[in-house]
Amino acid sequence: MKREFVSHSPGETEEFAERLAEKLKPGDVILYKGDLGAGKTTFTKGIAKALGISETVTSPTFALLNEYYGSIPLFHFDLYRIKTVDDLYAIGFFDYLDRGGIIAAEWSENIPELENELFNVIKIKIEKLSENERRIIYDLGD
Repeated sequence: MKREFVSHSPGETEEFAERLAEKLKPGDVILYKGDLGAGKTTFTKGIAKALGISETVTSPTFALLNEYYGSIPLFHFDLYRIKTVDDLYAIGFFDYLDRGGIIAAEWSENIPELENELFNVIKIKIEKLSENERRIIYDLGD
C-alpha cells in the first residue's frame, strides 16, 4: 500500500528513514526512484544510522556499490549506468541477496523489470517540492 510523507529538511528525511528502517530485515531490497539531488543518499544515511553504521554514507555513483556493516549489512547500489537485468547479473547485484543484508538501489527506474525479479521489495520515490522539501512516496510491500 502506498503511503506519503512530506519532509521539510534533509534532517527530517534522515529521521523518517531511521523510523522506516526499524521495519527492515535481511533480504529486503529498497528500490529508489527520484531525480538527481532528490535525497536518495540522504534517505540511505538514515537507514544506515538505524542499522548502527558509523561510517559516512556517500553516493555510490562512481563505485556502483558501497558496502556498510552494522547490525545488518547495507549494500548501497547506484544503477544509473546499468540498463538491463543482464547488466545486474554482470556486476553481481543478485549475489548480494544471499549475503544477509539490505540492498538500497538508487535509480531503479532505469530497469523497470527489476521489481519482477525480486522479493521483499520496498519502493521509495522521492520528489523535490522545493529547495528543502521532499515528498516521499513509499510502499513497504504490505
